[in-house]
Amino acid sequence: MLKKFLLGIILLLVAGGGAYVYLLNRPGPDMASLEAAYMKPADRFVDVDGLNVRVRDEGPRDAPVIVLMHGFIYSLETWDAWASELSKTYRVVRFDLAGHGLTGPDPKERYSAVERAAFVGEVMDALGIEHAVVGGNSLGGLAAWKFAVLAPDRVDALILVSAAGYEVNGVGDEPVEAPAAMKLFLKTAPAAGVEATLKKIFSDDSYVTPERIELLGDMMRRDGNGDAFLASIAEFTLPDPTTDLSSITAPTLIIWGEDDLVLPLDHGTRLHEAIAGSQLVIYPGVGHVPQEEAAEESVEVVIDFLGALDLEAP
Repeated sequence: MLKKFLLGIILLLVAGGGAYVYLLNRPGPDMASLEAAYMKPADRFVDVDGLNVRVRDEGPRDAPVIVLMHGFIYSLETWDAWASELSKTYRVVRFDLAGHGLTGPDPKERYSAVERAAFVGEVMDALGIEHAVVGGNSLGGLAAWKFAVLAPDRVDALILVSAAGYEVNGVGDEPVEAPAAMKLFLKTAPAAGVEATLKKIFSDDSYVTPERIELLGDMMRRDGNGDAFLASIAEFTLPDPTTDLSSITAPTLIIWGEDDLVLPLDHGTRLHEAIAGSQLVIYPGVGHVPQEEAAEESVEVVIDFLGALDLEAP
């Protein structure tokens, strides 16, 4: 999962020590500028056990709730297309994970997979949500299914989009230290590195727009996020999930891009085999974020999936 971010960074390192020093000392955007640029009317900061979490809450308040979580280094904007459609019928709640986006670093450093799963419940508690459909992409998908294991009575259904779970890039029972190039990238997020990373995340380079490069770069350079990324990697593990996955009873939809270079399709088929009764939908020519690269097709599948369930508002 982590090594896929290195291609553009190596090119930056050959620019020499001066560039290295400049990147490390370049100030990130201030919070006032970030809030002015990215906060929307549906956004607010919610105190969740000492961490001010940016939450975007849309749709009718008396409708069934869908909670969506983004992937590593990303932010809640990744769900814009889905939320635009889903919020017509459902209450759609999404938030910047701890150490990400405008939420920023967690003073308690709750960055392990188990802690992130527990934090889902804390966010729901802070919003007065007893149960919900829970979904996530990549790291957010890992938190989603682990929350379904931790609190099955609170998960009405699962939506896993290229969700982490199985060992990748040597990360298994023990964490793997991030290479020096990745540490530099995560702490500085230079535009060339952000662009190279997005070209690994998307299959079609036309999705790597200046707007996406600017958004990801700004969120990564938010004060404290770089150190939070490194702290997350330092305790990130992917032990064999088979037993936990087999215990999941919530209706589960799994969505994957056939050209995913971050988490290969094999991980999706293994999740599908491990979670009884799950549905697997694969999109050819799509990379790691089908919610963006196959937005219209995938949200229609989600709408059909949810429409077949007897969901109740919490």
